Amino acid sequence: MYIDTYYIIFVLPAILLTIYAQVRVHSTFNKYLKVRNLRGMTGAEAARIILQNQGIYDVTIERIPGNLTDHYDPRTKTLRLSGPVYDGTSIASVGVAAHEAGHAIQHNESYSFLKVRHSIFPVVSISSRMAIPLIMLGFVLSFSFLVELGIILFCAVVFFQIITLPVEFNASKRALVALEGQGILSDNEIRPARKVLSAAALTYVAAAAVAVANLLRLILLANGGRRRR
Repeated sequence: MYIDTYYIIFVLPAILLTIYAQVRVHSTFNKYLKVRNLRGMTGAEAARIILQNQGIYDVTIERIPGNLTDHYDPRTKTLRLSGPVYDGTSIASVGVAAHEAGHAIQHNESYSFLKVRHSIFPVVSISSRMAIPLIMLGFVLSFSFLVELGIILFCAVVFFQIITLPVEFNASKRALVALEGQGILSDNEIRPARKVLSAAALTYVAAAAVAVANLLRLILLANGGRRRR
């Protein structure tokens, strides 16, 4: 029976980190979703205040279905917040909304890492669909050039995951500064908000770890195949 040693060594620990990150972000978010912020401000209100304080008035804030589906769409300058965040008056709601507002501020200021991520997204969307099938086909047919091409395409996916990290960390930093500086949350509420955002950031770290681990595995498998030939 074939055992993929590289998968066990590299990929499995990264997957376990991903599972841990998902459990942590949901438990932390749900915990502080039950804690009302002292001002009784909703996530949508907090995001609007933060944006207007930065002189940003052309970003639309809208409610979307789901849980933790919050995101900022730079193409339409729309900040989309899930129901619990848009209408919620919890510390978690305000923290997540502020984080997404941080992305809108990054876009407004042409934050360098965000520009890079947006510029490579079209390439990554294609390479992410083609990389693994090409690598698998290359292994089956023993065509090393297909394996190498697939690995090159997968490198774009890895780079995208890595460049996402400073974007997310910076958005959280901007969020906490705004929440504290504009008095949206009190000093005692900033720490719980930081916990929510740190838990969310761990999911991006885990995603990057999985991508890097898979890349290392694919490179080692390709090199092993060449040595056998």
